[in-house]
Amino acid sequence: MNQKFLDFMQDYKDSRLAVAVSGGVDSVCLLHWLASIGANVTCLHVNHGLRANAETETQYVRDLCKKLSVKCEIFYWTGDKPSNGIEAAARTARYKFMTDFCRKNNLDALLTAHQSDDQIETFLMNLARGSGLYGLAAMRRVTWRDGVKIVRPLLDVPRAELKKYCDDNGIKYFMDEMNEDSHYTRVRIRQNRHLLSEKLGISDTRILLAIENLGRVRDALDEKIADMVAFVTDGARATFDASFLFDLAPDIRLKFLGTSIQKIGGKEYQPRLNSLSNALRNLQHDCKFTLGRCTIRRLGQRILIVPEGQKTSFRTRHGKQKSNSNLSKSNTEK
Repeated sequence: MNQKFLDFMQDYKDSRLAVAVSGGVDSVCLLHWLASIGANVTCLHVNHGLRANAETETQYVRDLCKKLSVKCEIFYWTGDKPSNGIEAAARTARYKFMTDFCRKNNLDALLTAHQSDDQIETFLMNLARGSGLYGLAAMRRVTWRDGVKIVRPLLDVPRAELKKYCDDNGIKYFMDEMNEDSHYTRVRIRQNRHLLSEKLGISDTRILLAIENLGRVRDALDEKIADMVAFVTDGARATFDASFLFDLAPDIRLKFLGTSIQKIGGKEYQPRLNSLSNALRNLQHDCKFTLGRCTIRRLGQRILIVPEGQKTSFRTRHGKQKSNSNLSKSNTEK
């Protein structure tokens, strides 16, 4: 068993956990490891009904949990399926089943089996898209979704190690045919990633080190932006000077605006980059528009963000206008 996994799980030894198990090698290995360390865990499996052997996989997961003495919950995605974007829709449905269960049962975290190869593939996919810091920093070890803590304990573990563990111990798992379909960008990257090492000397270890370094910068930036958003927020509204916003570096400007809208609007995710870019263009002059369940208004040199449907007066409930034009430059330049 991987030592980094064991070290990571020390923080969750007294937690009530759920683990997403599809029946593939990554999640089956994770389930075995969790059972081996005596984790208080419930297996969650979603049958999407999209493959001929879906019920076979479901029954295997059910039987495996019985063998390991692990509680198991099975969910079926029924009803009409979209003709386009089926993979994204299935993922949304899967997470909804699992996060609903976690909230209902007051579980501390939902574990997923994303591993280091997934991390590298995500980095390379985002590199191909021309992503910035947040895309290149790839997946976080801990995130939140629908009010549930999502934990990825295998991000330091390569897929080959998980497969070897299962093969060496005679543990059955299923292969997803989509993992071999070269129509998908991730699969093409997976099939050709070895060329980076063989032809250019760029090893997986070096890519993971770059991701780790980028992640530290992302986390530091997030902390600074959170401080800035807290400074301009008063209850369920944010007000700040236009000069404060537009004096920020472009990337920080986008992230600050997105974080402010996310906090005020209460949505799980920030608006998309193109929506934020359009919002910044609008805010170069007097305007009023909605985005991310918020109303955003500029009047003169003042900018206001409030929940959609609320009054867009710049006067606070105390009858005063809050000024933040003197925010320390150390917060805006880092």
